[in-house]
Amino acid sequence: MADLKSGVNPLFLREEDLRQGMELLFCGWRDFAGEPDPLLARRQLGRAHHRAVYFIGRHPGITVGELLSILKITKQSLGRVLTQLVTDGLVVQLPGARDRRQRCLKLTATGEALERELTETQRQRLARAYRTAGAEAVEGFRQVLLGLVDERDRNRLAGAPAPQAPQRR
Repeated sequence: MADLKSGVNPLFLREEDLRQGMELLFCGWRDFAGEPDPLLARRQLGRAHHRAVYFIGRHPGITVGELLSILKITKQSLGRVLTQLVTDGLVVQLPGARDRRQRCLKLTATGEALERELTETQRQRLARAYRTAGAEAVEGFRQVLLGLVDERDRNRLAGAPAPQAPQRR
């Protein structure tokens, strides 16, 4: 039986329901992504740097190719971002354990501290929203977001194991 309390029939979404969802996504992303902008600006970094720092911190030892696959940006764009992060002492590049030509990325202690600082305000914003919505809504939101992600990325994001850090010999 359909849940009549929600006001939205899950079998029939009106154009207005879809438009409101899009507007909420745009505005939610604007505010979520903008939270760490002042801290980034003080370090002369942008949102592309933030995304790279986040994913390198989340997956220590990630290869440049894996990071390109996640961020879906050009090699040239990532090259500019990584050059600045390495120059600023936030990221180190290590050769791969099996293939020395591979570049594996890891945050330095300074990079880890920056990642924590950048992520904390966003984590707090998300935690507030999750607490307000409740557990069932959080799981529903997670399912909606997974549904928005391209199918080839869905398995990785749905709980597949993270990439392993390179083994040093």
